Amino acid sequence: MNFASLAFFVFLPTVFAIYWLLPRRAWQNVLLLGASYFFYGWWDYRFCFLMLASTLIDYFISLGIQGTEDPVCRKRLLILSLVSNLGLLGVFKYFNFFMENFVTVTSSLGMNLNTGTLEIILPVGISFYTFQTLSYTIDIYYKKMTATRNLIEYMTFVSFFPQLVAGPIERARNLLPQFQQDRHFHGEFIQLGLLRILWGLFKKVVVADTLATFVNATYNNPGTATGSELAIATVFFAFQIYCDFSGYSDIAIGTAHMFGIKLMRNFAYPYFSQNLREFWQRWHISLSTWFRDYVYIPLGGNRVSKVRQKWNLLITFLVSGFWHGAAWPFLIWGGLHGAVVTVWRPSKSTPRMRLRQAGGDGLIPKPMVVVRILTTFLFVCFCWIFFRANTLSDCWLIIGKIGSEAATLSLYQGFGEVFRIPEIARAGWVLLFLVGLEWVQRHREHPLELTRLPEPLQWSTISLVAWFVIEYGSTVQENPFIYFQF
Repeated sequence: MNFASLAFFVFLPTVFAIYWLLPRRAWQNVLLLGASYFFYGWWDYRFCFLMLASTLIDYFISLGIQGTEDPVCRKRLLILSLVSNLGLLGVFKYFNFFMENFVTVTSSLGMNLNTGTLEIILPVGISFYTFQTLSYTIDIYYKKMTATRNLIEYMTFVSFFPQLVAGPIERARNLLPQFQQDRHFHGEFIQLGLLRILWGLFKKVVVADTLATFVNATYNNPGTATGSELAIATVFFAFQIYCDFSGYSDIAIGTAHMFGIKLMRNFAYPYFSQNLREFWQRWHISLSTWFRDYVYIPLGGNRVSKVRQKWNLLITFLVSGFWHGAAWPFLIWGGLHGAVVTVWRPSKSTPRMRLRQAGGDGLIPKPMVVVRILTTFLFVCFCWIFFRANTLSDCWLIIGKIGSEAATLSLYQGFGEVFRIPEIARAGWVLLFLVGLEWVQRHREHPLELTRLPEPLQWSTISLVAWFVIEYGSTVQENPFIYFQF
């Protein structure tokens, strides 16, 4: 079920109303569990059986790990969890990739193999809930938390519908205890939740779906597009994927809030980052911290030599790229980010990594802050080419066209011609509104936190955003969330 669909806007208030009428936490959990499986089965009911299998495997394995102090037995159970979950993920997501490359290699050696690929549908959200259940088992193994014996609470934690399909990837230490506590209705749940949902819809419906039209048309036909068109499409895609994915996270966080559940923040104004390391502290936070805790640190983290630490970072980014998709462009995308992060050295003038506020203090940024933000953003845009292009050959074609026009300075003349197109100009104004509002409100978790403004100005801003959503929602073609494919 798509957050931006009519079905969801019937589903959500129905579940919300029944939920708060139930007098006991246990009944609320049962309702959320049933609603979550209904929500997930809306795409294909067969997906539910796969999620149930993954859930039960880790539930019983975690109880087994907690029930023994034998280190050999505990490790074997952990390995069983890893093999089971990663095995499911490997079959559904990566089998074809490895088989196709195996056939290519053997063909180059003169061996012709008639090996078919599995014609299966990639279950929506499998990468997300697999990582969520894995983190639970690993935390039990390292005794960072206690395994629950309440199957309903655990199944609700795994399948909680707001964040099931595209995150945030929650840790059991944060989310599971919330299903073990009583939850009481407060009026602010509706207000705060709806504001967050509205902002998420604005980013998805108004910004991402508007940009998608030009991005898709250009990237699907790079051979006929000019370098300036491809450059603009690349920048547009940077904002499309940001608004599409962070918009989903905002809707998920807002929806969960309406049920008295707090999900972790997943984006923190990443395009205002002043270096690539800061970018990864602000982009897809739930995934980047997952890889930090369950890949980078187990590899040795920064407790090893400098050379080994760099390898650990590079491996982590390569794994992150491969998590996003079974294709070489995703590996290159992850490798480029990893390579720059490993060689980057902060200068004395570089701000500390953990900024309280993106882009530094003050409404008007300092010149060097602007330079650092733009440099980081342009590199991220360059990497997005490998993420968005349909094939690896398309990547080189796009880079070549943009580079050749930039070298002759005709790229900048082409910008003016492209922006004379009414649809492109309209998308540009939408982006200016988004960036301006986010910059002014970057000290807040999301831009519609307007409590310090006069009430008339609050309602004017909220009404304007709502008008955008309604107006664009009726004219822009609906697109599925990008991260559904992962």
